[in-house]
Order: sequence, then structure tokens, then C-alpha cells
Amino acid sequence: MKLSTRTRYGVRALMDIAQHNDEGLVLLKDIAKRQGISKDYLEHILIPLKVAGLVRTSRGAQGGFVIAKPPTQIRLYEVVQVLERKVALVACVDDPEAYPYSDICAPHALWQEITEAISHVLKSTTLQDLMERQGKKRESEEKYR
Repeated sequence: MKLSTRTRYGVRALMDIAQHNDEGLVLLKDIAKRQGISKDYLEHILIPLKVAGLVRTSRGAQGGFVIAKPPTQIRLYEVVQVLERKVALVACVDDPEAYPYSDICAPHALWQEITEAISHVLKSTTLQDLMERQGKKRESEEKYR
């Protein structure tokens, strides 16, 4: 499974919003600048995250984004589902009717096993977990400066 740029940027944007959530509304232009992502592209990524209830927005001159629920309650599985639509390694795992031999196909069973492992990791990883990992990376980087 190859995650799209949309999903990778979406996760980064969510982390950015969560990290700056205590400052109030986080401006789209600030997220775009900090993350090195086009403002227009970022807007297209954040719309489905808003629809899914992961972020809230406020329009206008002072508008921006906030995380809609605590980072401990946002699972990466949900984010990937929203932005990728599916969390299957191959189409036949998500839709066995797409491949009539799936019941007797050994690779199909392996693809299904891998998809389940990926899903398990995504379901057990929260946005808070990623933020903590990022903090540790920053700490170790500062030690080597």
C-alpha cells in the first residue's frame, strides 16, 4: 500500500494544527508555510477532514482550523480512511468479488494478512502518539547540534 501525498500531507497538517491548538485558530497560510505545502492543495486536504469531524473551521479574516477532538482520540486509521477511501493493500482484499479466485488464491490470503497488519498499526496509533514521536525526534536532533 502506497499512501498518497494527500494522506501524508493530511497527517502533517493535523499534527501541525494539534501542536498549535492551544494558540486558538490555526491559519491555513501558517500551516502551509510551516509544512511546505501549497495553501490551495492543503485546503483541498482539510475539507474532507472537516467533513469527517476531525477539524473544525471558522471563516473570515480571523478564521482558521482547530482540532475537533483530542489528539488521543484521533486514530490514524480514520485519517487514512478519510483521505484514501480504502485501507486495502490490493483491490481484491477490499472487494473479493473483483477477483473470483480470491478463496483459492494463496497471495490473496497474504495480501489480506498484510492489510490487517497495516490496519492494526493505524488503529492503534493516535495523533498524540505521532506528536510524541515528533517531539522525541526534535530532542535527539537538538542533542546533535
